[in-house]
Amino acid sequence: MARGEVVDEAGVRLDETSPYRVGACVYYYREIDAEPAIPFAETILYEDENILVADKPHFLPVMPAGRFLRETLLVRLRQQGKSANLAPVHRLDRETAGVVLFSLNSETRGEYAALFRERRVSKVYEALAGSAPELKLPHTRRSRIVRGEPFFRMQEVAGTPNSETNIDLVRECDSASLYQLKPVTGQKHQIRLHLSALGIPIVNDRLYPRLTVPRELNSAGDFSQPLKLLAKSLSFQDPLSGRELCFESRRTL
Repeated sequence: MARGEVVDEAGVRLDETSPYRVGACVYYYREIDAEPAIPFAETILYEDENILVADKPHFLPVMPAGRFLRETLLVRLRQQGKSANLAPVHRLDRETAGVVLFSLNSETRGEYAALFRERRVSKVYEALAGSAPELKLPHTRRSRIVRGEPFFRMQEVAGTPNSETNIDLVRECDSASLYQLKPVTGQKHQIRLHLSALGIPIVNDRLYPRLTVPRELNSAGDFSQPLKLLAKSLSFQDPLSGRELCFESRRTL
């Protein structure tokens, strides 16, 4: 508080004399000792008065969580002077690179969030994974995904499907194949789990089909083996202007 780092929902600084208000929200950035620096930079692909589209590198979380606070896409963008109203409309895993949509205007944020909720966004991913000559492509994988063990992994179980991914081959490479993936639903780790279940896990996936390294080591600063998964593009009709928008990552696998 003495440093002016505690604010209310309007961004007004609070101190020990600020009155209590029922229902008020109080914000502050946690201070983390020895937060690992992530040596990869994000890129801004597009910005207007309502939205910002960023191209996220591998390893960078979208939101503060766990050991990561300042080394997150949200905080990095705010430190560049972007609006305090900046908020992600959807999420990408820390391990996944690619296109992320942010809202800059709290009054119009719901319009963009509805696009994802109502499945009016076309999402295209690319992944390097094992080759499967016996798998007939294109292929649609549908399954029921629920939380697994440990808690940060997901698993497929019997039951009504709640996930769907369309999978196609882009080209065969030397040691793996490049796939295009179009998720219809947005379950956590959906693409990673679906490819693993088909016997073609994504290159450098430490969680699927089995946990191959402790989670603590996976977040401690080893950047030598990025998960070969890229959120390649987002396309949708802007709910305010009616324009057809498409944003594509400049990154490659």
